[in-house]
Amino acid sequence: MNTDPKMRWNVAYWVLAMLVLVWMQSLWQTARTVEAVPYSQFEQALAEGRVAEVVVGDVALTGRLKAPEAGGKSVIVANRVEPELAARLSRYEVPYTRVVESTWLRDLLSWVVPALVFFALWFFLIRRMTDRMGGGLGGFMSIGKSRAKVYVEKDTGVTFADVAGVDEAKAELQEIVAFLKDPQGYGRLGARMPKGVLLVGPPGTGKTLIAKAVAGEAGVPFFSISGSEFVEMFVGVGAARVRDLFEQARARAPAIIFIDELDALGRARGAAGPVGGHDEREQTLNQLLVELDGFDSSSGLVLLSATNRPEILDPALLRAGRFDRQVLVDRPDKAGRVAILVVHSRKIRLAAGVDLGQVAALTTGFSGADLANLCNEAALAATRRGGGDVTLADFTLAVERIVAGLEKKNRVLNAREREIVAHHEMGHALVALSLPGADVVHKVSIIPRGVGALGYTIQRPTEDRFLMTRTELEHKIMVLLGGRAAEKLVFGHLSTGAADDLAKVTDIARDMVTRYGMVEALGYVAYQAQPPRFFDLPGYTPGGCPVSPDTQQRIDEALRAIVMDAFERAFDILRCHRDVLERGAHELLARETLDEAALKALTAGVVPAN
Repeated sequence: MNTDPKMRWNVAYWVLAMLVLVWMQSLWQTARTVEAVPYSQFEQALAEGRVAEVVVGDVALTGRLKAPEAGGKSVIVANRVEPELAARLSRYEVPYTRVVESTWLRDLLSWVVPALVFFALWFFLIRRMTDRMGGGLGGFMSIGKSRAKVYVEKDTGVTFADVAGVDEAKAELQEIVAFLKDPQGYGRLGARMPKGVLLVGPPGTGKTLIAKAVAGEAGVPFFSISGSEFVEMFVGVGAARVRDLFEQARARAPAIIFIDELDALGRARGAAGPVGGHDEREQTLNQLLVELDGFDSSSGLVLLSATNRPEILDPALLRAGRFDRQVLVDRPDKAGRVAILVVHSRKIRLAAGVDLGQVAALTTGFSGADLANLCNEAALAATRRGGGDVTLADFTLAVERIVAGLEKKNRVLNAREREIVAHHEMGHALVALSLPGADVVHKVSIIPRGVGALGYTIQRPTEDRFLMTRTELEHKIMVLLGGRAAEKLVFGHLSTGAADDLAKVTDIARDMVTRYGMVEALGYVAYQAQPPRFFDLPGYTPGGCPVSPDTQQRIDEALRAIVMDAFERAFDILRCHRDVLERGAHELLARETLDEAALKALTAGVVPAN
């Protein structure tokens, strides 16, 4: 019969407590009945005949009294001081004995007790340290062991039914799962299963979710670990963990190993330049490369990894025979966003008639994680207003909250500032509505949001775009400059409200000149390095290509010409339709927010510009 270890420990604690209690009671009883007296007083008691028995020790005499004295003392003890004691005791006609005191237990305890105290203190400190590091004392003593979590079949609670918007990546991994379930059927023509599959894509696109779905569908052991968990402060630990991980997986093959955030482990060797000492990360990476070469694909072992920084991975990892497949998990298109919204809307109470296609149209560029957050924010918005279900208006509020930021109701603008902001935002909207092929203006507001936005204009793309012409980029610059053009037209001066618009305009114009080769006078030459292959990472600034001072001056002049030409065209549009601009600004001041229908009514007579 199995006994709970916690119960055994509880019983041991009770037994130890009882023994301590008995020992303390014995000490207390001895203190009550034994009295230490001088040797002269001991002899006086002998002479008076009050002692019934004497026990002679090596260093002390113990006398048991014939009758207890006042205070209940029945034993007196005195130190032995004279060697001729036996001759004297015989004159008093009392029995006496001599015993040999054994001190082995006391000597043993004098060595054992300090050692036990030291060990207990060491155990306590190590326990505290390892609890903070994670894994407890067992993790500290087995520091070279793999920390991979093992999932079997549906332990993750995620299947391919929960994955949407990344159909190509899902199809690739479904093939891996089918290969593991039926290796003979897939290998009948001599094909072998890929050793490794690398999932690459921007953050939040569902790479880890797909891996969990594989664990839920494969029906084989699934070892999941992060790349950062291999590297420790101790040299050699990472390599030992890699070996242990692959040994565990081979023992339970067929199996899948999933390494999340591979860039923490597989960064290109020597990327930091020549440095002294030994690099623990490089040793761990070398061991991973050896293990990838060492296992046979016919054994049913597949390595699955995910990263959003493939450009920094070591080339040796990406060669054929290690990671045979690189699967892009990109941001979803409109159809993919609808499918993702369908999955996440199952968790909320959706109002009847809500068109998720309209929501998907508002969320161009959103990743799967962004859409999950959108559904949650929409549900929270419905909860705050006390509604019984989530409507399209709640989704619109959630999009505004995510894109533009939180409303700043305590940021009160004076009348002059509100007037400038109203004309600025209406300038954006009017230019956008006047240009053919421009994105539809969904909403204009002068309610401050986020960190520095005093107003905002939201445009909704009619479709996903993967290619843009020079004319479309110029129109985009014109829309961004519409706010500044409106300020100059109406007030005759400029404000700081266009700072963010100018930064975006400059970036677009610089890309037109240096990356896209759209200025024929400079030739079809790229003067700027390309960003990472799969991603448009925020804050990424590619290194520039070396150019001569003369060429750099021509680049600056071309950039300035594009921006100023777009500004003049936007200014002309607003000048032609100034009455619409003024009417829209006054309406915006009165209502603070204008939706798509209100904007169409205001600009009904506007003729699109060429």
